[in-house]
Amino acid sequence: MNAARHVAVVTPWYPETQLTYQGSFVKAQVKAVTAGCSQLDVYHLRAWPVGETRSSLDAIPEVVDLHARLLARSGTRFATPEGAVLHRIPTLTPRNTAWVAHADANALWMRTYLGGRPLEAPIVHAHVPITAGWAALENAAPGARVHITEHSSFLDKILAQPAACERYEEILARADGFFVVGKPLYDRITAEFPQHAAKVEYIANPIDFDASRAEPPTSLRRWISVAAMIDRKRTDYLLEGFRRCRERHQDLELTIAGDGPQLARMEALAGELGLRDAVRFIGSVDPAEVPGLMASHDLFVHTSRHETFGVVVVEALAAGTPVLVSRSGGSDQVLEGIENEAGQLFEVDPDPDVLVDAYLELRDRYPDKTDVPGARKHLRAKYSYEAVAESHFAVWDREVSR
Repeated sequence: MNAARHVAVVTPWYPETQLTYQGSFVKAQVKAVTAGCSQLDVYHLRAWPVGETRSSLDAIPEVVDLHARLLARSGTRFATPEGAVLHRIPTLTPRNTAWVAHADANALWMRTYLGGRPLEAPIVHAHVPITAGWAALENAAPGARVHITEHSSFLDKILAQPAACERYEEILARADGFFVVGKPLYDRITAEFPQHAAKVEYIANPIDFDASRAEPPTSLRRWISVAAMIDRKRTDYLLEGFRRCRERHQDLELTIAGDGPQLARMEALAGELGLRDAVRFIGSVDPAEVPGLMASHDLFVHTSRHETFGVVVVEALAAGTPVLVSRSGGSDQVLEGIENEAGQLFEVDPDPDVLVDAYLELRDRYPDKTDVPGARKHLRAKYSYEAVAESHFAVWDREVSR
């Protein structure tokens, strides 16, 4: 423990009883670093959309006044199993698409929750610049160091708004440390704000490497996919590719974990493709269950069009399971230098035969021309809880000692 590391983590996402997967990567970071801090407080800015579409908070003054009075008296906080203190802060946010409005609302409600006083922690680390990052900067104590990590897959939508883009640059300029979890985000931010390129650094999401399968898969028959049911994840592409692979190897099985707006449509599509007996949809799963789920299958398959960081790819290899994944940006980065050892990558292409060819090639190479244990060892050195904690400590101690 370092007595100098009194840290406040500010985040728009953190797991809840009904949403155990939302912000699980932030919870993982907290778990990784808590033991090395004298005190760690997590401020979860939980958005509550209110008002009419495209309205502002000014349109509902009575609601805003009531929420302000209740929030100032709430002081809601919980002890976490990791040893941190969790503050749940409901933030009334307007029902419009202006990111600056959301940023200002979060800063306002955090200030209200704190009773107008600044955060006590001399080290602040926020996740997602436009929402929690701005709130952290506006509520940090004078002299506190504020670090911000960008994870957002929706960054293009933020930067497309002139006011939000201007605010984002201000956040970049004011932050003492600015981090991204993957190369796609680095490329986007440094292209938009080349004057701040020297400030942008990498810092990884931590992955649990403690659990691994007892024996490697003997075949690549049982597939597992863990992904939200949204367009970017291309579950329809996965199902068609799986169908074509199954024409050649009829013993293949596919488990799909994940929930979202396309779930019912994907279940119907599996039936239309004649895969009802071969595909199992299990819905969303608690992040704690993911390592066991990976370890109980032979092959992790991911068909996403774009990712900021390949969390699930690393989770699969941490469990000792080979991967068949698209070159979605994040996957390319985490598997750089160990592609053949870890499994097989394939191009993001609308033709499902690209997936089929990649699977058949991997099936021919596995296991003699792969090295999953070697890939796992390589990734553990970069993405384990211990490695990521040390990265954070190095940043926090370097900045505080100035």
